[in-house]
Amino acid sequence: MSYEPAIESSDAPAYAVLPRHIGVIMDGNGRWASVQGKPRNEGHRAGVEALRRLVACAVEFDIEYLTIFSFSSENWTRPQDEINAILGLMKRFVASDISKFVAHNVRVRILGRREGLSKAILQMIEQAESRTAHCTGLQLNVAFNYGGRQEITDAVRALAQDVAAGKLQPDEVDETAIAQKLYTANMPDPDLIFRSSGEERLSNFLLWQAAYAEFVFFDEYWPEFNRDIFMRTLDEFAGRKRRFGGVET
Repeated sequence: MSYEPAIESSDAPAYAVLPRHIGVIMDGNGRWASVQGKPRNEGHRAGVEALRRLVACAVEFDIEYLTIFSFSSENWTRPQDEINAILGLMKRFVASDISKFVAHNVRVRILGRREGLSKAILQMIEQAESRTAHCTGLQLNVAFNYGGRQEITDAVRALAQDVAAGKLQPDEVDETAIAQKLYTANMPDPDLIFRSSGEERLSNFLLWQAAYAEFVFFDEYWPEFNRDIFMRTLDEFAGRKRRFGGVET
């Protein structure tokens, strides 16, 4: 699949406000497969195609940061054959799409714990990050082996180590210090988070960063995601009044 815009930019709708950073919970692969009478693994395969459509949309609309929830730290409890299928799809996705990311100036970052991951997975992560490190367009953050509570725990532990080493005073531990220890350090918080399949929860995704994000939930399963759904979420976002705890003026 190409990451070229779906239509000429001159024909794309103009939005007065676009999110700089979008977070996406790609939910419903298995349920989509069940409805189709297919094995769950077919749902994950279709979900990868939907991911390609998502990246194409983000490129088309000049989104700066896109963070996708690809594999949570809790997903390791799934059946081993399903885990193997997901990891195999990820490996093929990296192998086939990295050159396309480079061509479209897309940088890939992997967010999540790396301790305990296999050598093959670590090599896949290193390949994706190193080959796109020079890209300056869309930054695609892939949350892999990720959990929001885990991320905050890692940040607090790192700060505690800095305090113990005398690098930081306890009264210097503030929101900025915590944010700089998160996996998303030096990135803006997400303006918009959307989730497919009708579920309306964060499921341990970007818990700290989502404090003032706008949420959009839609009923379609993730493999059904397309450009029309993406534009629908942008329409919804554009109509929101963001006050960040203040009052509307």
